[in-house]
Amino acid sequence: NKEARFNFEIMEKLECGIQLHGTEVKSCRAGKMNIKDGFARVDQDGQLRLINVHIAKHFTTGGWFNHEETRPRVLLVHKREIQNLRKQLTLKGLTLVPLRAYFNEYGFLKVEIGLCRGKNKGDKRDSIKSRDQGRDAKRELKAAGY
Repeated sequence: NKEARFNFEIMEKLECGIQLHGTEVKSCRAGKMNIKDGFARVDQDGQLRLINVHIAKHFTTGGWFNHEETRPRVLLVHKREIQNLRKQLTLKGLTLVPLRAYFNEYGFLKVEIGLCRGKNKGDKRDSIKSRDQGRDAKRELKAAGY
């Protein structure tokens, strides 16, 4: 999620499992998952939910068995970690943003969420400037033969 890395300063990362229905897993394996507009929130029930993440309907399955595309999905995290996240979210004014989604070596879908603080305009300009300087340095080294 490049946009999240540009708009937010990542303080901490956490790997979570995600609770999905059958056709959602098939769509994710086909690469039809969009986490660009997503965020996570701790509910009153004490569950961590991933909100506003779009998983497209599976193309070969009929409408009866398909899933809702942007429903809130439960993230699977230990209670202690949820309590720590809740404390940090309320005290410091941070937010939880999905950074990437991937299948691990056992075939389970994992979502990496980051505890983030929003960048202001100056911070964004600094990150663009440092990125451009790094590109220029690599270009010059390549031209020099290194």
